[in-house]
Amino acid sequence: MTPNHVTAIRALIVALLAGLIAATPLPHLAWAAVAGATVAAVLDGVDGWLARRTGMITAFGARFDMEVDALLIQVLAMLAWRWGKAGPWVLMSGLLRYLFVAAGWLWSWMRQPLAPTLRARVICVVQMVVLIVAIAPIVPPSVSEPIAALGLMALSYSFIVDTVRLWQP
Repeated sequence: MTPNHVTAIRALIVALLAGLIAATPLPHLAWAAVAGATVAAVLDGVDGWLARRTGMITAFGARFDMEVDALLIQVLAMLAWRWGKAGPWVLMSGLLRYLFVAAGWLWSWMRQPLAPTLRARVICVVQMVVLIVAIAPIVPPSVSEPIAALGLMALSYSFIVDTVRLWQP
C-alpha cells in the first residue's frame, strides 16, 4: 500500500463524514462521526510516516495530504455548526485554507511555495482534535464552543504567520 492509497482512504472517510452534515445529530451518528474522524486523523500520521519510510515523498502526495486535511477540517467544522456545537463562525476553521488559496489568485506573492513547518503540522492536528472533541455527544456546547474557538485562533495564527512569511521579500 502506498502513502497515496492511505490518503485516498482518508478522503473516502471524509466523504462519508460529509454525508452526515445534513443528518440529525443522533448520538449514534455523532459517535460514528467521532470514530470516523479519529481514524482519518490517525491515518494522516500513517500516510506521512509511510511516505518517509518508503522514500515515496512526492509533491503530489504532500498536496493530496494537505487538501484532505483541509477538507476534513471543513467537514468537522460544518458538523460542529450544524449540530449546534459551535456558532457559524466555526466554519472559518475550514474556510481559511480556501481563502488562502483564493488570495493567491489575487496576489502573486501569495502563490510562492511555503516550506513545511512543525508549527503548521502541529496546529493542523490540534485543529482536527479540537473539532473531533467538539462534535462528541458527551461534550456540551458550553464546552465545545470555547474549545472550537481556541482551535480557530491557533489556526488563524498559523495562517497569519504563513501570510507574513510570503509577504516579506
